Amino acid sequence: MTARVVIVGNGMAGARLAAELHAREGDRKVTVLGAEPHRAYNRIMLSTLLAGRIGELDVELTEAAGHGVDMRPGVPVTAVDRSAHEVHTGDGERISYDHLVLATGARAVVPPLPGLDPTDLPRRVVPFRTLDDCRRILAVADGARSALVLGGGLLGLEAARGLATRGLATTVVHHTGHLMERQLDPAASAVLAGTLAGLGVTIQLAVPATGVVADDTGVRLDLADGRSLHADLLVLSCGVRPDTALAQAAGLTVRRGVVVDDRLRTNDRSISAIGDCAEHDGALTGLVAPAWAQARVLADVLTGTDPLARYRPRPVVTRLKAAGIDLAAMGDAAGGGPGEELTFADPARGTYARLRIHDERLIGAILLGDNPAVGTVIQLFDRGHPVPADRRALLLGRALGGAGAAPSASPALMPDAAVVCQCNTVTKGALVRCWRSGARTVDAVVAGTRAGTGCGGCRDAVGGIVDWLSEAESVEVTR
Repeated sequence: MTARVVIVGNGMAGARLAAELHAREGDRKVTVLGAEPHRAYNRIMLSTLLAGRIGELDVELTEAAGHGVDMRPGVPVTAVDRSAHEVHTGDGERISYDHLVLATGARAVVPPLPGLDPTDLPRRVVPFRTLDDCRRILAVADGARSALVLGGGLLGLEAARGLATRGLATTVVHHTGHLMERQLDPAASAVLAGTLAGLGVTIQLAVPATGVVADDTGVRLDLADGRSLHADLLVLSCGVRPDTALAQAAGLTVRRGVVVDDRLRTNDRSISAIGDCAEHDGALTGLVAPAWAQARVLADVLTGTDPLARYRPRPVVTRLKAAGIDLAAMGDAAGGGPGEELTFADPARGTYARLRIHDERLIGAILLGDNPAVGTVIQLFDRGHPVPADRRALLLGRALGGAGAAPSASPALMPDAAVVCQCNTVTKGALVRCWRSGARTVDAVVAGTRAGTGCGGCRDAVGGIVDWLSEAESVEVTR
């Protein structure tokens, strides 16, 4: 009998799960129901789309296609009937399942401010979460001269940089005393604010918003200190909240997200949850790498490829890589505690580095600006390897050598197990094998391994490895 798998959500998690299921052997029918009327797209690349550096076709994801896969965008699911093993769609259809997967993602938070109704936002006030949001922002930005961004987290800063790239005078308003407070310490935030100022983005910190007034002529944002800021556009980037409404209505266990175990199962063994809507071991994901890792594990479990597969979260690395900005933050870099702590700051050059080391292992790091050691630092953190004796080389990005040296940035000396693409967990060895199997360009290696298809931050590293392989082959041929 053909197994019927229904996936609710055609975002980055749901689309990846469909592709993983399609790639595995077995007789099954996979139905993907997406509320958004588009093909699956890479949400991480929306800020690049906003900046005008790519087009909409460039954010589309390669979808599973062929026998046994039914992709249905624009079909919202309104209810789950657990006793009948059915989902109900917005057009009245009932679809049966043997196993249901919730990949409903998260929704942008609209702050409870006077003048903002989440169900009826003014045209000039737009959250930044979906492709439709991006289209609305671009529609208002066309002809606009100024923009406000409410929220100084990762996504808010990416949006601000994108709008500034389009020539808009852009101001970020953040309620706390420093930017990206979950990832950065105050010193790193200050350097980042200086870098953004040089790129045309003004920062207003420690000023909560108290109200919004918007009409056809513009937007006014009122602040707690009595000031008011005026602009043509207000972008809301105030965080996201897991979309758990469907799960709650179905009687599944929900805390902050839909609670799942190591096999990504809910309290109903016929229903799983992955991605931004899922809560595993008390934690939400919010990033693409863990969502895709969950998709791989669940595909192994559902198809019987590896019935013992279990989801184990990997250390998280946050990257902000926009034009003129290169930031990597990982672990508990902003906190205190036992161990060594090394910092270096050069605000004039937009450079900041902080390393936290305990028991000879890196437990947290912030690297802002051009630091050649960023790849090595990420590898040390990700794999839990001992740090080199010369800590300053990591901090300052100098060449490493001698006893106890960290893995070199040279592809020739990188171990095959080194993870180059964090989003897809693609190692150097996998890239080399793909190249040796006939993929001789960066695009071909990316297509063959998926490296660089998440946040895109590793694209230069992938290119470096391909160049190294090509040069090595040339040397061998001419000998």
